[in-house]
Amino acid sequence: MGILAKIRRLHLRDKLSIREIARRTNLSRNTIRHWLRQPDMTELTYPDRQNKSIVDPYVDQLRQWIGANSHRPKRDRRTSKAMFEALKAQGYAGSYTRIAIRARQLRQELNDAPNRKAFVPLAFAHGDAFQFDWSCEYVFIGGLRRRLEVAHCKLASSRAFWLVAYYTQSLEMLFDAHTRSFAAFGGIPRRGVYDNMKTAVDRVHKGKEHTVNARFDAMCGHYLFEPDFCNIASGWEKGIVEKNVQDRRRQIWHQAAEQRWKTLAELNVWLAEQCIRAWETMSHPQWPAMTVADVLQDERVHLMPMPKAFDGYVEQPVRVSATSLIHFQRNRYSIPTPHAHQVVSLRIYPDTLVIVADGEEVARHVRQFERLQTCYDWQHYIPIIGQKPGALRNGAPFAGMPEPLLHLQRHLLKHPGGDRVMAQVLSAVPVHGLDAVLVAVELALESGRPSGEHVINVLGRLKGLPPEETIVSTPLRLKEEPVANVDRYEQLRTILENEHVD
Repeated sequence: MGILAKIRRLHLRDKLSIREIARRTNLSRNTIRHWLRQPDMTELTYPDRQNKSIVDPYVDQLRQWIGANSHRPKRDRRTSKAMFEALKAQGYAGSYTRIAIRARQLRQELNDAPNRKAFVPLAFAHGDAFQFDWSCEYVFIGGLRRRLEVAHCKLASSRAFWLVAYYTQSLEMLFDAHTRSFAAFGGIPRRGVYDNMKTAVDRVHKGKEHTVNARFDAMCGHYLFEPDFCNIASGWEKGIVEKNVQDRRRQIWHQAAEQRWKTLAELNVWLAEQCIRAWETMSHPQWPAMTVADVLQDERVHLMPMPKAFDGYVEQPVRVSATSLIHFQRNRYSIPTPHAHQVVSLRIYPDTLVIVADGEEVARHVRQFERLQTCYDWQHYIPIIGQKPGALRNGAPFAGMPEPLLHLQRHLLKHPGGDRVMAQVLSAVPVHGLDAVLVAVELALESGRPSGEHVINVLGRLKGLPPEETIVSTPLRLKEEPVANVDRYEQLRTILENEHVD
Protein backbone atom coordinates (compact mmCIF):
# COMPACT_ATOMS: atom_id res chain seq x y z
CA MET A 1 0.00 0.00 0.00
CA GLY A 2 2.92 2.40 0.65
CA ILE A 3 4.37 2.09 -2.87
CA LEU A 4 0.95 2.66 -4.45
CA ALA A 5 0.46 5.84 -2.47
CA LYS A 6 3.92 6.98 -3.52
CA ILE A 7 3.11 6.36 -7.24
CA ARG A 8 -0.08 8.42 -6.98
CA ARG A 9 1.72 11.30 -5.23
CA LEU A 10 4.56 11.40 -7.81
CA HIS A 11 2.19 11.42 -10.78
CA LEU A 12 -0.85 13.37 -9.56
CA ARG A 13 0.78 15.83 -7.17
CA ASP A 14 4.35 16.23 -8.49
CA LYS A 15 3.37 15.79 -12.17
CA LEU A 16 6.19 13.34 -12.96
CA SER A 17 6.09 11.16 -16.05
CA ILE A 18 5.58 7.43 -15.94
CA ARG A 19 9.16 6.91 -17.21
CA GLU A 20 10.57 8.98 -14.33
CA ILE A 21 8.38 7.18 -11.76
CA ALA A 22 9.58 3.83 -13.12
CA ARG A 23 13.17 4.96 -12.77
CA ARG A 24 12.67 6.09 -9.17
CA THR A 25 10.58 3.10 -7.98
CA ASN A 26 12.25 0.39 -10.08
CA LEU A 27 8.79 -0.82 -11.25
CA SER A 28 7.74 -1.55 -14.79
CA ARG A 29 5.85 1.17 -16.68
CA ASN A 30 2.97 -1.26 -17.35
CA THR A 31 2.52 -1.84 -13.61
CA ILE A 32 2.55 1.90 -12.89
CA ARG A 33 0.15 2.59 -15.75
CA HIS A 34 -2.23 -0.17 -14.50
CA TRP A 35 -2.51 1.24 -10.98
CA LEU A 36 -2.87 4.84 -12.16
CA ARG A 37 -5.89 3.79 -14.23
CA GLN A 38 -7.72 2.60 -11.08
CA PRO A 39 -10.44 5.11 -10.13
CA ASP A 40 -9.97 4.62 -6.35
CA MET A 41 -7.19 3.75 -3.98
CA THR A 42 -7.80 0.04 -3.22
CA GLU A 43 -5.94 -2.57 -1.21
CA LEU A 44 -3.71 -5.00 -3.04
CA THR A 45 -5.03 -8.55 -3.31
CA TYR A 46 -3.00 -11.55 -4.34
CA PRO A 47 -4.29 -15.03 -5.18
CA ASP A 48 -3.57 -17.77 -2.66
CA ARG A 49 -0.57 -19.85 -3.45
CA GLN A 50 -1.61 -23.37 -4.36
CA ASN A 51 0.86 -25.75 -2.74
CA LYS A 52 0.18 -29.43 -3.00
CA SER A 53 0.55 -31.37 0.26
CA ILE A 54 0.69 -35.05 1.08
CA VAL A 55 -2.21 -34.45 3.48
CA ASP A 56 -4.61 -33.17 0.79
CA PRO A 57 -6.17 -36.59 -0.08
CA TYR A 58 -7.09 -37.07 3.59
CA VAL A 59 -8.47 -33.61 4.39
CA ASP A 60 -12.11 -34.65 3.95
CA GLN A 61 -11.64 -37.55 6.36
CA LEU A 62 -9.96 -35.24 8.89
CA ARG A 63 -12.77 -32.69 8.58
CA GLN A 64 -15.35 -35.41 9.21
CA TRP A 65 -13.56 -36.66 12.33
CA ILE A 66 -13.12 -33.17 13.75
CA GLY A 67 -16.78 -32.38 13.11
CA ALA A 68 -17.79 -35.55 14.96
CA ASN A 69 -15.50 -34.57 17.86
CA SER A 70 -17.47 -31.37 18.37
CA HIS A 71 -20.54 -33.44 19.34
CA ARG A 72 -18.73 -35.76 21.75
CA PRO A 73 -17.72 -35.29 25.39
CA LYS A 74 -14.17 -34.07 25.79
CA ARG A 75 -13.06 -37.41 27.21
CA ASP A 76 -14.28 -39.34 24.16
CA ARG A 77 -12.86 -37.10 21.44
CA ARG A 78 -10.39 -38.49 18.91
CA THR A 79 -6.95 -36.92 19.38
CA SER A 80 -4.59 -35.84 16.60
CA LYS A 81 -2.37 -38.79 17.43
CA ALA A 82 -5.29 -41.20 17.01
CA MET A 83 -6.19 -39.56 13.68
CA PHE A 84 -2.59 -39.93 12.52
CA GLU A 85 -2.57 -43.65 13.38
CA ALA A 86 -5.90 -44.19 11.59
CA LEU A 87 -4.73 -42.36 8.45
CA LYS A 88 -1.47 -44.25 8.54
CA ALA A 89 -3.47 -47.48 8.38
CA GLN A 90 -5.27 -46.06 5.31
CA GLY A 91 -1.98 -45.46 3.48
CA TYR A 92 -0.81 -42.04 4.64
CA ALA A 93 3.00 -41.90 4.42
CA GLY A 94 3.66 -38.43 5.84
CA SER A 95 4.66 -37.26 9.30
CA TYR A 96 2.55 -36.67 12.38
CA THR A 97 3.42 -32.95 12.39
CA ARG A 98 1.62 -32.31 9.10
CA ILE A 99 -1.54 -34.03 10.42
CA ALA A 100 -1.42 -32.04 13.67
CA ILE A 101 -1.04 -28.71 11.81
CA ARG A 102 -3.88 -29.46 9.40
CA ALA A 103 -6.13 -30.68 12.24
CA ARG A 104 -5.47 -27.43 14.12
CA GLN A 105 -6.42 -25.42 11.03
CA LEU A 106 -9.64 -27.40 10.56
CA ARG A 107 -10.61 -26.90 14.21
CA GLN A 108 -10.08 -23.17 13.81
CA GLU A 109 -12.28 -23.15 10.72
CA LEU A 110 -14.99 -24.99 12.63
CA ASN A 111 -14.79 -22.56 15.56
CA ASP A 112 -14.93 -19.55 13.23
CA ALA A 113 -17.93 -20.90 11.31
CA PRO A 114 -20.92 -18.49 11.28
CA ASN A 115 -23.35 -21.18 12.48
CA ARG A 116 -22.28 -20.85 16.12
CA LYS A 117 -25.22 -19.85 18.30
CA ALA A 118 -25.66 -16.85 20.56
CA PHE A 119 -27.41 -17.09 23.91
CA VAL A 120 -29.26 -14.84 26.31
CA PRO A 121 -27.82 -14.58 29.85
CA LEU A 122 -30.21 -15.88 32.52
CA ALA A 123 -30.85 -14.59 36.04
CA PHE A 124 -32.65 -16.38 38.88
CA ALA A 125 -34.18 -15.07 42.10
CA HIS A 126 -33.40 -16.60 45.49
CA GLY A 127 -35.30 -19.83 46.02
CA ASP A 128 -36.54 -19.89 42.43
CA ALA A 129 -34.85 -22.91 40.84
CA PHE A 130 -32.19 -25.59 40.99
CA GLN A 131 -30.60 -27.40 38.05
CA PHE A 132 -29.78 -31.12 37.92
CA ASP A 133 -27.52 -33.15 35.66
CA TRP A 134 -25.44 -36.36 35.52
CA SER A 135 -21.79 -36.83 34.59
CA CYS A 136 -19.55 -39.85 34.10
CA GLU A 137 -16.28 -40.07 36.06
CA TYR A 138 -13.63 -42.71 36.75
CA VAL A 139 -11.90 -43.41 40.09
CA PHE A 140 -10.24 -46.34 41.88
CA ILE A 141 -12.50 -48.04 44.45
CA GLY A 142 -11.44 -51.22 46.20
CA GLY A 143 -8.36 -51.52 43.99
CA LEU A 144 -10.37 -51.41 40.74
CA ARG A 145 -10.91 -48.57 38.30
CA ARG A 146 -14.65 -48.01 38.42
CA ARG A 147 -16.99 -45.96 36.28
CA LEU A 148 -19.25 -43.78 38.40
CA GLU A 149 -22.38 -41.80 37.61
CA VAL A 150 -22.22 -38.51 39.51
CA ALA A 151 -25.32 -36.48 40.31
CA HIS A 152 -24.83 -32.68 40.16
CA CYS A 153 -27.46 -30.51 41.86
CA LYS A 154 -26.87 -26.75 41.87
CA LEU A 155 -28.92 -23.81 43.12
CA ALA A 156 -29.35 -21.34 40.27
CA SER A 157 -29.12 -18.23 42.46
CA SER A 158 -26.50 -18.86 45.16
CA ARG A 159 -24.55 -21.34 42.96
CA ALA A 160 -24.21 -23.80 45.85
CA PHE A 161 -23.76 -27.32 44.46
CA TRP A 162 -23.81 -30.88 45.77
CA LEU A 163 -22.20 -34.02 44.30
CA VAL A 164 -23.14 -37.64 44.97
CA ALA A 165 -21.52 -40.61 43.22
CA TYR A 166 -23.31 -43.86 42.31
CA TYR A 167 -22.49 -47.00 40.37
CA THR A 168 -25.48 -46.63 38.05
CA GLN A 169 -27.79 -43.88 36.82
CA SER A 170 -31.19 -45.25 37.78
CA LEU A 171 -34.39 -43.90 39.27
CA GLU A 172 -33.66 -44.86 42.88
CA MET A 173 -30.29 -43.10 42.61
CA LEU A 174 -32.08 -39.99 41.34
CA PHE A 175 -34.37 -39.97 44.39
CA ASP A 176 -31.46 -40.37 46.79
CA ALA A 177 -29.46 -37.58 45.11
CA HIS A 178 -32.37 -35.14 45.50
CA THR A 179 -32.84 -36.03 49.18
CA ARG A 180 -29.15 -35.58 49.97
CA SER A 181 -28.91 -32.32 48.03
CA PHE A 182 -31.97 -30.74 49.63
CA ALA A 183 -30.73 -31.73 53.09
CA ALA A 184 -27.35 -30.12 52.35
CA PHE A 185 -28.93 -26.92 51.00
CA GLY A 186 -31.24 -26.62 53.98
CA GLY A 187 -34.43 -26.34 51.90
CA ILE A 188 -36.08 -26.85 48.53
CA PRO A 189 -36.48 -24.34 45.65
CA ARG A 190 -39.81 -23.95 43.89
CA ARG A 191 -38.65 -25.34 40.53
CA GLY A 192 -36.21 -27.93 39.19
CA VAL A 193 -34.64 -27.71 35.71
CA TYR A 194 -33.74 -30.99 33.95
CA ASP A 195 -32.82 -32.27 30.54
CA ASN A 196 -34.85 -35.09 29.00
CA MET A 197 -33.19 -37.87 31.01
CA LYS A 198 -34.67 -41.34 30.63
CA THR A 199 -34.80 -41.90 34.39
CA ALA A 200 -37.48 -39.20 34.73
CA VAL A 201 -39.10 -38.80 31.29
CA ASP A 202 -40.90 -41.75 29.71
CA ARG A 203 -41.74 -39.95 26.47
CA VAL A 204 -41.11 -36.54 24.87
CA HIS A 205 -43.96 -34.96 22.90
CA LYS A 206 -44.18 -31.84 20.78
CA GLY A 207 -43.10 -28.60 22.36
CA LYS A 208 -42.65 -28.70 26.13
CA GLU A 209 -45.01 -31.63 26.73
CA HIS A 210 -43.52 -34.68 28.45
CA THR A 211 -44.81 -37.93 29.88
CA VAL A 212 -43.12 -38.03 33.29
CA ASN A 213 -42.36 -41.21 35.23
CA ALA A 214 -45.02 -41.81 37.89
CA ARG A 215 -42.54 -42.35 40.72
CA PHE A 216 -40.58 -39.23 39.74
CA ASP A 217 -43.84 -37.29 39.72
CA ALA A 218 -44.55 -38.64 43.21
CA MET A 219 -41.18 -37.36 44.44
CA CYS A 220 -41.90 -33.90 42.99
CA GLY A 221 -45.27 -33.89 44.76
CA HIS A 222 -43.63 -34.94 48.03
CA TYR A 223 -41.05 -32.13 47.95
CA LEU A 224 -43.54 -29.66 46.39
CA PHE A 225 -41.32 -28.41 43.56
CA GLU A 226 -42.28 -28.16 39.89
CA PRO A 227 -40.16 -30.05 37.31
CA ASP A 228 -39.18 -28.05 34.23
CA PHE A 229 -37.65 -29.99 31.33
CA CYS A 230 -35.45 -28.33 28.70
CA ASN A 231 -36.12 -28.48 24.99
CA ILE A 232 -34.34 -31.20 23.07
CA ALA A 233 -30.64 -30.39 22.45
CA SER A 234 -30.94 -27.14 24.44
CA GLY A 235 -28.40 -27.62 27.19
CA TRP A 236 -27.96 -23.85 27.50
CA GLU A 237 -31.31 -23.75 29.34
CA LYS A 238 -29.48 -25.34 32.30
CA GLY A 239 -26.07 -23.91 31.54
CA ILE A 240 -25.25 -23.29 35.22
CA VAL A 241 -25.09 -26.98 36.06
CA GLU A 242 -23.52 -27.81 32.69
CA LYS A 243 -20.60 -25.55 33.54
CA ASN A 244 -20.52 -27.01 37.04
CA VAL A 245 -19.78 -30.43 35.52
CA GLN A 246 -16.74 -29.03 33.70
CA ASP A 247 -15.48 -27.01 36.67
CA ARG A 248 -15.78 -29.85 39.17
CA ARG A 249 -14.05 -32.23 36.74
CA ARG A 250 -11.02 -29.94 36.65
CA GLN A 251 -11.02 -29.36 40.41
CA ILE A 252 -12.62 -31.96 42.68
CA TRP A 253 -12.49 -34.99 40.38
CA HIS A 254 -8.90 -34.30 39.43
CA GLN A 255 -8.01 -34.85 43.09
CA ALA A 256 -10.34 -37.82 43.50
CA ALA A 257 -8.77 -39.66 40.56
CA GLU A 258 -5.33 -39.46 42.19
CA GLN A 259 -6.50 -41.18 45.39
CA ARG A 260 -7.55 -44.74 46.22
CA TRP A 261 -10.89 -45.30 47.94
CA LYS A 262 -11.98 -48.34 49.94
CA THR A 263 -15.72 -47.91 49.42
CA LEU A 264 -18.14 -45.68 47.56
CA ALA A 265 -19.49 -44.37 50.88
CA GLU A 266 -16.00 -43.12 51.81
CA LEU A 267 -15.79 -41.28 48.49
CA ASN A 268 -19.18 -39.62 49.02
CA VAL A 269 -18.14 -38.42 52.48
CA TRP A 270 -15.05 -36.82 50.92
CA LEU A 271 -17.16 -35.25 48.16
CA ALA A 272 -19.47 -33.69 50.75
CA GLU A 273 -16.49 -32.14 52.53
CA GLN A 274 -15.10 -30.78 49.26
CA CYS A 275 -18.45 -29.21 48.33
CA ILE A 276 -18.73 -27.37 51.66
CA ARG A 277 -15.10 -26.25 51.41
CA ALA A 278 -15.72 -24.92 47.89
CA TRP A 279 -18.73 -22.90 49.12
CA GLU A 280 -16.51 -21.15 51.66
CA THR A 281 -13.69 -20.30 49.23
CA MET A 282 -15.40 -19.60 45.88
CA SER A 283 -16.55 -16.07 45.09
CA HIS A 284 -20.05 -15.63 43.76
CA PRO A 285 -19.95 -14.66 40.04
CA GLN A 286 -22.59 -11.96 40.45
CA TRP A 287 -21.38 -10.57 43.79
CA PRO A 288 -17.60 -11.13 43.88
CA ALA A 289 -17.29 -9.61 47.34
CA MET A 290 -19.34 -12.50 48.78
CA THR A 291 -18.63 -16.22 48.84
CA VAL A 292 -21.09 -18.88 47.72
CA ALA A 293 -21.67 -19.80 51.37
CA ASP A 294 -22.64 -16.19 52.19
CA VAL A 295 -25.18 -16.03 49.37
CA LEU A 296 -26.51 -19.46 50.34
CA GLN A 297 -27.33 -18.11 53.80
CA ASP A 298 -29.45 -15.42 52.17
CA GLU A 299 -31.15 -17.89 49.82
CA ARG A 300 -32.07 -20.34 52.58
CA VAL A 301 -34.63 -17.84 53.86
CA HIS A 302 -36.50 -18.18 50.53
CA LEU A 303 -36.35 -22.00 50.30
CA MET A 304 -39.25 -24.25 51.22
CA PRO A 305 -38.64 -26.25 54.43
CA MET A 306 -37.31 -29.79 54.10
CA PRO A 307 -40.03 -32.36 54.91
CA LYS A 308 -39.55 -36.00 55.85
CA ALA A 309 -37.27 -37.74 53.36
CA PHE A 310 -39.03 -39.30 50.38
CA ASP A 311 -39.09 -43.10 50.48
CA GLY A 312 -37.30 -43.35 47.16
CA TYR A 313 -37.52 -46.97 46.12
CA VAL A 314 -38.43 -48.61 42.84
CA GLU A 315 -40.69 -51.64 43.20
CA GLN A 316 -40.96 -54.61 40.86
CA PRO A 317 -42.34 -58.18 41.15
CA VAL A 318 -39.89 -61.11 41.19
CA ARG A 319 -40.39 -64.86 41.31
CA VAL A 320 -38.68 -66.95 43.99
CA SER A 321 -36.85 -70.01 42.68
CA ALA A 322 -36.93 -73.52 44.13
CA THR A 323 -33.69 -72.74 45.99
CA SER A 324 -35.39 -69.72 47.62
CA LEU A 325 -33.45 -67.17 45.57
CA ILE A 326 -34.55 -64.14 43.58
CA HIS A 327 -32.66 -62.74 40.59
CA PHE A 328 -31.88 -59.05 40.16
CA GLN A 329 -29.34 -57.55 37.73
CA ARG A 330 -27.52 -60.87 37.26
CA ASN A 331 -27.17 -61.41 41.01
CA ARG A 332 -29.07 -63.70 43.36
CA TYR A 333 -30.42 -63.00 46.86
CA SER A 334 -31.99 -65.39 49.35
CA ILE A 335 -35.36 -65.09 51.10
CA PRO A 336 -37.04 -67.40 53.67
CA THR A 337 -37.85 -70.83 52.21
CA PRO A 338 -41.62 -70.70 52.96
CA HIS A 339 -41.87 -68.21 50.07
CA ALA A 340 -40.31 -70.51 47.47
CA HIS A 341 -42.13 -70.61 44.09
CA GLN A 342 -44.08 -67.45 44.98
CA VAL A 343 -44.09 -63.98 43.44
CA VAL A 344 -42.89 -61.35 45.89
CA SER A 345 -42.27 -57.61 45.67
CA LEU A 346 -38.71 -56.27 45.43
CA ARG A 347 -38.11 -52.71 46.64
CA ILE A 348 -34.89 -51.32 45.20
CA TYR A 349 -32.92 -48.68 47.11
CA PRO A 350 -29.52 -47.24 46.12
CA ASP A 351 -27.63 -49.54 48.51
CA THR A 352 -30.28 -51.94 49.84
CA LEU A 353 -32.77 -54.48 48.50
CA VAL A 354 -35.93 -55.13 50.53
CA ILE A 355 -38.19 -58.11 49.76
CA VAL A 356 -41.84 -57.72 50.76
CA ALA A 357 -44.47 -60.48 50.81
CA ASP A 358 -48.12 -59.91 51.80
CA GLY A 359 -47.31 -56.36 52.84
CA GLU A 360 -44.56 -57.38 55.29
CA GLU A 361 -40.79 -57.25 54.94
CA VAL A 362 -39.36 -60.77 54.84
CA ALA A 363 -35.74 -60.15 53.81
CA ARG A 364 -33.18 -57.38 53.40
CA HIS A 365 -29.83 -57.49 51.59
CA VAL A 366 -26.97 -55.12 50.83
CA ARG A 367 -27.15 -54.38 47.10
CA GLN A 368 -24.30 -55.80 45.00
CA PHE A 369 -23.09 -54.04 41.85
CA GLU A 370 -20.70 -56.75 40.68
CA ARG A 371 -22.07 -59.44 38.37
CA LEU A 372 -22.83 -63.10 39.16
CA GLN A 373 -22.86 -62.68 42.95
CA THR A 374 -24.99 -64.80 45.32
CA CYS A 375 -25.96 -63.36 48.72
CA TYR A 376 -27.18 -65.88 51.30
CA ASP A 377 -28.70 -65.38 54.71
CA TRP A 378 -28.38 -68.79 56.37
CA GLN A 379 -31.31 -68.07 58.72
CA HIS A 380 -33.64 -68.04 55.69
CA TYR A 381 -33.03 -71.80 55.27
CA ILE A 382 -33.65 -72.88 58.89
CA PRO A 383 -37.33 -73.87 58.28
CA ILE A 384 -36.36 -76.45 55.64
CA ILE A 385 -33.41 -77.95 57.57
CA GLY A 386 -35.79 -79.77 59.90
CA GLN A 387 -37.10 -81.70 56.88
CA LYS A 388 -33.75 -82.08 55.09
CA PRO A 389 -31.00 -82.14 57.75
CA GLY A 390 -28.58 -83.81 55.34
CA ALA A 391 -28.27 -80.54 53.43
CA LEU A 392 -26.27 -79.10 56.32
CA ARG A 393 -23.10 -80.95 55.30
CA ASN A 394 -22.76 -79.19 51.93
CA GLY A 395 -25.33 -76.42 52.21
CA ALA A 396 -23.88 -73.27 50.64
CA PRO A 397 -25.87 -70.82 52.80
CA PHE A 398 -24.62 -72.38 56.07
CA ALA A 399 -20.99 -71.64 55.25
CA GLY A 400 -21.73 -68.10 56.43
CA MET A 401 -22.83 -69.07 59.96
CA PRO A 402 -20.98 -67.55 62.96
CA GLU A 403 -17.82 -69.37 63.99
CA PRO A 404 -19.27 -70.98 67.19
CA LEU A 405 -22.02 -72.64 65.12
CA LEU A 406 -19.50 -73.80 62.50
CA HIS A 407 -17.31 -75.26 65.27
CA LEU A 408 -20.28 -77.08 66.75
CA GLN A 409 -21.29 -78.35 63.31
CA ARG A 410 -17.81 -79.76 62.62
CA HIS A 411 -17.90 -81.57 65.98
CA LEU A 412 -21.42 -82.98 65.56
CA LEU A 413 -20.97 -84.19 61.99
CA LYS A 414 -18.21 -86.52 63.15
CA HIS A 415 -20.83 -88.65 64.91
CA PRO A 416 -23.82 -90.55 63.45
CA GLY A 417 -26.96 -88.45 63.38
CA GLY A 418 -24.99 -85.27 63.95
CA ASP A 419 -26.81 -83.47 61.15
CA ARG A 420 -30.17 -84.00 62.89
CA VAL A 421 -28.75 -82.74 66.17
CA MET A 422 -27.36 -79.65 64.42
CA ALA A 423 -30.74 -79.05 62.77
CA GLN A 424 -32.31 -79.20 66.23
CA VAL A 425 -29.87 -76.55 67.49
CA LEU A 426 -30.52 -74.27 64.51
CA SER A 427 -34.28 -74.59 64.94
CA ALA A 428 -33.86 -72.88 68.32
CA VAL A 429 -32.60 -69.67 66.66
CA PRO A 430 -36.06 -68.37 65.59
CA VAL A 431 -37.43 -69.21 69.06
CA HIS A 432 -34.72 -67.96 71.41
CA GLY A 433 -32.80 -65.55 69.15
CA LEU A 434 -29.34 -65.82 67.65
CA ASP A 435 -27.51 -64.16 70.55
CA ALA A 436 -28.92 -66.57 73.15
CA VAL A 437 -28.11 -69.60 70.97
CA LEU A 438 -24.54 -68.40 70.44
CA VAL A 439 -24.05 -68.01 74.21
CA ALA A 440 -25.43 -71.52 74.78
CA VAL A 441 -23.22 -73.00 72.05
CA GLU A 442 -20.10 -71.33 73.47
CA LEU A 443 -20.88 -72.68 76.96
CA ALA A 444 -21.44 -76.15 75.51
CA LEU A 445 -18.16 -76.00 73.59
CA GLU A 446 -16.29 -75.01 76.77
CA SER A 447 -17.46 -78.23 78.43
CA GLY A 448 -15.44 -80.26 75.93
CA ARG A 449 -18.28 -82.66 74.96
CA PRO A 450 -20.99 -80.53 73.32
CA SER A 451 -24.29 -82.03 72.25
CA GLY A 452 -27.68 -80.87 71.14
CA GLU A 453 -29.25 -81.71 74.48
CA HIS A 454 -26.55 -79.73 76.23
CA VAL A 455 -27.25 -76.64 74.12
CA ILE A 456 -31.03 -76.91 74.65
CA ASN A 457 -30.50 -77.38 78.39
CA VAL A 458 -28.32 -74.27 78.59
CA LEU A 459 -30.92 -72.32 76.63
CA GLY A 460 -33.60 -73.43 79.09
CA ARG A 461 -31.50 -72.36 82.04
CA LEU A 462 -30.71 -69.01 80.41
CA LYS A 463 -34.38 -68.46 79.74
CA GLY A 464 -35.28 -69.39 83.33
CA LEU A 465 -32.95 -66.89 85.00
CA PRO A 466 -34.78 -64.48 87.33
CA PRO A 467 -35.15 -61.03 85.87
CA GLU A 468 -32.83 -58.39 87.16
CA GLU A 469 -34.27 -56.00 89.72
CA THR A 470 -35.06 -52.63 88.30
CA ILE A 471 -35.16 -49.51 90.40
CA VAL A 472 -38.08 -47.27 89.51
CA SER A 473 -37.38 -43.59 89.97
CA THR A 474 -40.29 -41.42 91.10
CA PRO A 475 -40.53 -37.77 92.17
CA LEU A 476 -42.59 -38.79 95.25
CA ARG A 477 -40.72 -38.89 98.58
CA LEU A 478 -41.96 -40.32 101.91
CA LYS A 479 -41.69 -38.02 104.88
CA GLU A 480 -41.84 -40.96 107.33
CA GLU A 481 -40.51 -44.39 106.40
CA PRO A 482 -42.93 -47.24 107.40
CA VAL A 483 -41.77 -49.37 110.38
CA ALA A 484 -42.53 -53.10 110.70
CA ASN A 485 -44.75 -53.51 113.83
CA VAL A 486 -46.05 -57.00 114.64
CA ASP A 487 -47.98 -55.73 117.69
CA ARG A 488 -50.45 -54.02 115.37
CA TYR A 489 -51.52 -57.41 114.04
CA GLU A 490 -51.96 -58.74 117.58
CA GLN A 491 -54.14 -55.77 118.43
CA LEU A 492 -56.41 -56.42 115.48
CA ARG A 493 -56.60 -60.09 116.34
CA THR A 494 -57.67 -59.30 119.94
CA ILE A 495 -60.43 -56.98 118.76
CA LEU A 496 -61.83 -59.57 116.34
CA GLU A 497 -61.80 -62.33 118.99
CA ASN A 498 -63.65 -60.18 121.53
CA GLU A 499 -66.36 -59.34 119.01
CA HIS A 500 -66.75 -63.04 118.22
CA VAL A 501 -67.17 -63.90 121.92
CA ASP A 502 -69.81 -61.22 122.37
